[in-house]
Amino acid sequence: MAPNKKAAVGFIFITLMIDVTGLGLIIPVFPSLIQSLIHSDISEASKYGGWLTFTYAIMQFFFAPVLGGLSDQYGRRPVLLLSLLGFGLDYLFLSFAPTIGWLFVGRALAGITGASFTTATAYIADISTAENRAQNFGMVGAAFGLGFIIGPVIGGLLGTFGPRVPFMVAAGLSLLNALYGYFILPESLSKEHRRSFNWKRANPLGSLKQLSKYPQLGGLISSFFLIYIASHAVQSNWSYFTIEKFHWNQKMIGISLGAVGLLVGIVQGGLIRFINPKLGNEKSIYIGLLLYAAGLLLFAFASQSWMMFVFLIPYCLGGIAGPALQSTISGNVPPNEQGELQGALTSMISLTSIIGPPLMTGLFAYFTKPGTLLHFSGAAFFVGSLLMLASAIIAYKTLHAHILKTAGS
Repeated sequence: MAPNKKAAVGFIFITLMIDVTGLGLIIPVFPSLIQSLIHSDISEASKYGGWLTFTYAIMQFFFAPVLGGLSDQYGRRPVLLLSLLGFGLDYLFLSFAPTIGWLFVGRALAGITGASFTTATAYIADISTAENRAQNFGMVGAAFGLGFIIGPVIGGLLGTFGPRVPFMVAAGLSLLNALYGYFILPESLSKEHRRSFNWKRANPLGSLKQLSKYPQLGGLISSFFLIYIASHAVQSNWSYFTIEKFHWNQKMIGISLGAVGLLVGIVQGGLIRFINPKLGNEKSIYIGLLLYAAGLLLFAFASQSWMMFVFLIPYCLGGIAGPALQSTISGNVPPNEQGELQGALTSMISLTSIIGPPLMTGLFAYFTKPGTLLHFSGAAFFVGSLLMLASAIIAYKTLHAHILKTAGS
């Protein structure tokens, strides 16, 4: 039975929101947990944080296309449930990790099963039309935003009881989410749109190679790649930067990330539904990327705590670019290859998470370590701003060199 499409979007929205809430819970306390295990300063802890994200990402890089291919054969529902269960078990593992090495083991396990984003975006593609695809992808962003309103704020508060407590709560949320999905989440991929699993197409390099079938999309995919590299200036660096620069505690980090989530939710869950139809996908891409670049540049030179909150406004408004770009890419791929496409894009995003966190936390560590020649804790934000500008230039050149379907343009 075909599910009601509006209800299906609601189901995936709630599932992702709970999933991201669990992730958000642990972010404010991760630096403290790392510091307690390595017995060192925040500069050194940032390097470990970057390599922990690298470990998760490289596992996801190898396994996301496998799970994306399996979702094309068996449906989205069972793969999504497996991912949620895997996250729950990972958080339990991290809750009791006695050494830094065990954190790496836990992150590796989460990367293997971490296909919730891949499968959710394929799910959205299954039930979307050309007219509402960008808006529905925006709902995915809104779910992330709301999860990051709830998660970090609660995580910062729970962190006052100890750095491991938020991990235990996150485990409970993920396992409850899997149970919720088991009883509520309908299947989105009809049997006539399924395809057989193929190992050659499911390996990460093979999955990325499939994107070469659409050479006209190469520039947009490169633009997408640079956005995610640049975003790690915030995602991988925010907690370490604000601790070093402004001496924020776990509670303050949680509040600030809650503000990020609120703004992302407003932009991608609300404003984008008005902005995208008026601007069209193409203009949304350009304007969004320029706002991203401006926000990152402002972060780099912020000198007071309050500035970080004000500068979040242009940065989060940049969020109109991602759904428009993803909608343009998705709109130029056949329906029976959407799972494969989203799996390949997730592999690419994982590739950026292999490169981005060590790069950005490495820049932070280098420019904040004792005895450094130039102390510049905003170095990662500055580099991220340059990458966003490069992404905008590539997107512009690609869209003006090829005739692509850009619904709403």
